[in-house]
Amino acid sequence: MHKRFIAILVLLVFCHTAHAQQEAQFTHNMFNNMGINPGLAGLRDAICATGLARQQWVGFRDDEGNRLNPETYSLNVDAPIRLIRGGVALGFMQDQLGPETNVGVNISYSYHLDLAMGRLGIGGRVGFLDKRIDFGSLNPLDPGDPALIGDEESSIFTDFSLGGFYMLDDEAWAGLSFTQLRQARGGLGDSDFALQRHVYLTGGYNYVLPGNRSYEISPSVLVKTDLNSVQFDVNTMVTYNNRFWGGVTYRPQDAVAVMFGITFDQISVGYSYDITTSPLGRMGRSYGTHEIMLQYCFDLGLDRIEKTQRNIRFL
Repeated sequence: MHKRFIAILVLLVFCHTAHAQQEAQFTHNMFNNMGINPGLAGLRDAICATGLARQQWVGFRDDEGNRLNPETYSLNVDAPIRLIRGGVALGFMQDQLGPETNVGVNISYSYHLDLAMGRLGIGGRVGFLDKRIDFGSLNPLDPGDPALIGDEESSIFTDFSLGGFYMLDDEAWAGLSFTQLRQARGGLGDSDFALQRHVYLTGGYNYVLPGNRSYEISPSVLVKTDLNSVQFDVNTMVTYNNRFWGGVTYRPQDAVAVMFGITFDQISVGYSYDITTSPLGRMGRSYGTHEIMLQYCFDLGLDRIEKTQRNIRFL
């Protein structure tokens, strides 16, 4: 099974001219908008740092017991800078998939516009991705295949992203972004590799129950596509007293996730568990996905007026 998996993995990733490079996915999407949309940088009038750690498809191993499940770690920090009429952000990411390791860093800038009922951030991002393949760990079906023989090789990709993010005070938000616009190309082994352009559309709404203002319901949706396939994440969260929250996410043909967390003043901690509904889960190859979220936001209180207080937890 190990040989067969490696062969399939290589065919997907290294076909002579490969085009697919799916970006890492997360379940805490409502906390990870900065990770997919540079327009959000500094828009919350707060210095925010958001970290995510994801263990996907736990239990996915080969017959020799080697772990093959993806592992992803992400950190994004953004802050407003009034001198440049916007905000900046710095992001880091590491994504491990079997013999493949991706390490990325990116820098973002967003220009802010005050609109009649809210604020709009229009941003750009430059990103650098170090993609590495450990050919020495591969066990190909054909031992003489020259495309799969060698030591660790790496290639650096430079690409760009654009995005717009709109916030209607603490009531609603919406964003549209385009990542890996340049579709940078590079060589690994005997194959060419191209990053794939992605489009993200997200939106959400915070609704305080009129009969009991201790409860707030926050439905949201994330639509993502690489222009070949489309995936939807539909989420609903309930927050009690601005401190305790829980929710459910549905990702068609992939997973149903439950999540819960707590907020201490400026720190939010969350955990989610994805129940794999794809054939991988039904065949017993995956025990689900674990994800931990940690966010710290230091609210600067810029341009705050008496009747307006921005909700920075879900953006």
